[in-house]
Amino acid sequence: MSQQETYKTAGFGQPVPRGMRPGIVVVDFTYGFTDTIYPTAADMSPEIAATRRLTDLARARGIPVIYTTIAYHQGELTMLPWLRKATGMAALVEGSRLVEIDAATGIQPGDPIITKKGASAFHGTALAALLTGVGVDTLVVAGATTSGCVRATVVDAVQSGFNVLVPGDCCADRAQRPHEANLYDMHQKYADVTDADDIERWLISLSDHG
Repeated sequence: MSQQETYKTAGFGQPVPRGMRPGIVVVDFTYGFTDTIYPTAADMSPEIAATRRLTDLARARGIPVIYTTIAYHQGELTMLPWLRKATGMAALVEGSRLVEIDAATGIQPGDPIITKKGASAFHGTALAALLTGVGVDTLVVAGATTSGCVRATVVDAVQSGFNVLVPGDCCADRAQRPHEANLYDMHQKYADVTDADDIERWLISLSDHG
């Protein structure tokens, strides 16, 4: 039995229902991840450009766009277990350039920014409340890294009651193999992994029929 058949037989990989009230969360496209002068970063410019197509379209149609960043107070650096495992993340200190959203994303002054201390954009934050407050039923998740904060956010989004779509070409990682493996796994268990063109057509169709 092939890998695909194994998953299908087990009941995975079913299509995600798409609602009428989308929202977009852009995970950690901050300079600490996107500007290669920093050791924690990788070149994510194609993924940022693909994401910006969606966020510019969404914003013009009144669809909420929310960004996230990881930022630590100096006093937290020796206390958080994640920073003992992923020591490079300790460079993401409040007030530094590394935690600023990359301007290439097209972020606007009215876009909310969620500050988090771990991988998931939901854990210990107000993200679920913000999305529920504006009636979001289907969440598009983009950003970095695919195998880390994007995946954690997708899992928690499903567990928070949202249908989830992941445009794979809007997600970036430091290496291709974990990127591909995690997209595959998310598609089987938590989300529909698609692409920016598909999401763009869907958002336009909602506007046309809204």
